[in-house]
Amino acid sequence: MSKSGFVPDNSNIKKSSGTPNLSVNYKQNVLFKRNDQNIAYQLTSTQLPAMLGGAFVDLYITKGHMREPHWHPNAWELDVVVSGEVQVSILDPDTSSMHNYQIKEGEVVFIPMGWWHWIEPLSEEAHLHLFFNNDQFESTEGSDVLRLTPPMVFQKAYGVSASEVAEAVAPITDTVVIGPPHDHSFYQKSYLKDERDERIVVKINEKVVPAEDK
Repeated sequence: MSKSGFVPDNSNIKKSSGTPNLSVNYKQNVLFKRNDQNIAYQLTSTQLPAMLGGAFVDLYITKGHMREPHWHPNAWELDVVVSGEVQVSILDPDTSSMHNYQIKEGEVVFIPMGWWHWIEPLSEEAHLHLFFNNDQFESTEGSDVLRLTPPMVFQKAYGVSASEVAEAVAPITDTVVIGPPHDHSFYQKSYLKDERDERIVVKINEKVVPAEDK
């Protein structure tokens, strides 16, 4: 575990031990499954011990679902679209700006380590390959932040009603990963129009877009 992350050589591979296992069926290792059409497979050094310094996720997702907001505290991420079209949204903590990248087959988005981001399909179906520079990458999920933070903390920190926060996040009872966890049509209809702070800069493919256009 101590060698996880960037590895500059093959010191983990010992000649005296012979050739290590270099092949595996990664689809035997499900990272998360919402249903048959919304599923993520994972390949790390747990499956391939010789593969130090990198990891891979095979993500399938359909319109109406999303890879929930999250960040990786110990790895950057490279998203490669295999088929379909998606929007990858990234919050730049250095400039307090939101960047939305609409990409399709053959295009990629790079997400720096620790940056808040999420993925939404724009086509009916989308397939992505996600690459990480840590063979044991970690994820902090937005659903865990919301459901495990006491509502009173939101009230004390942001001046919002603890009771209203508790009611709003009550349906989130577990880690989501690929959302929504179940039928949230009520919430989707109630919040069709996003209310954004005008001080937040929103960009789509590096073009500033007014909030009302989102």
